[in-house]
Amino acid sequence: MSRASRHIERRALFASGAAAALLAATGVSAGPSPVRGGRLRMALSGAARTDQFDSRLKMGVFMQVAMAGLVFDTLTEVAADGTLRGELATAWQGSADARSWTFDLRRAVQFHNGAHFTARDVAASLEMHRAGLLTDLDRIETINDTQLRIHLKLPDSDFPYRLSDARLVIYPADDVEQAMRDGIGTGVYRLHRFLPGRQVIGQRVDRHYKDGTAGWFDTVELVSIPSDLVRIEALQDGFVDVADVSGTDLSQGLAGFALLPDARHASTAAHEKLRMPLAVGTRAPLDNFRAAERWWMG
Repeated sequence: MSRASRHIERRALFASGAAAALLAATGVSAGPSPVRGGRLRMALSGAARTDQFDSRLKMGVFMQVAMAGLVFDTLTEVAADGTLRGELATAWQGSADARSWTFDLRRAVQFHNGAHFTARDVAASLEMHRAGLLTDLDRIETINDTQLRIHLKLPDSDFPYRLSDARLVIYPADDVEQAMRDGIGTGVYRLHRFLPGRQVIGQRVDRHYKDGTAGWFDTVELVSIPSDLVRIEALQDGFVDVADVSGTDLSQGLAGFALLPDARHASTAAHEKLRMPLAVGTRAPLDNFRAAERWWMG
């Protein structure tokens, strides 16, 4: 990991602990007030006919947006301004040696199948990654329904930041296999249609803990377009509102479209009718994969 990445991680951790509870309630930056409604259409790369809602599998942009930015939640998230905020966690505290981390969890959260979110769901979901992202995991101690303690084999002061990874989504412990098959999470959008490698449609959950802070669209549609040129043509012709343009210089001719994070290093092109927070996340394409949650229709 680069020195720059370490710097970003430690800066992000300034928002940890008790401050996370406050920051979690301030979903968007100062600026134009978000407006609820409309449909967001996104043309994305990286899809495959073998795609599943299994966080252990390799995922391209298409499924990472579908997972962390749409259907599921993680314990923490890196906000557009670079700070680390609680998502399903509201606060956390590390031990003096950074080997044990205690997390307070959000109350009154439901999965899309009606099951109530508890510490058991976090434990079951993270245990799945012992052979991958969490090889340093020692054990997970569930203190009660809304609190758990994670013990690591080695000290890691960046552990809360690592939990914001788009692949560390939380499943319902009693229905993990079904959740991976049918896309059952706690995200602000409920899965309406999934055609692997082709299309994902999510519909806004009626009552959600993010009401008033995120999730402004009524419907979000992700469509797979492998070709860089065709994605840009779809955007120019009005068939989609957003396209990922990573790894191509074709975006230079997109006059009248917002290029993010900037015109020289564009990874995303968006129609001018879209509105977004003043700060837009640059760690990953599409506002850290969370454009569907953070942006709105102007």
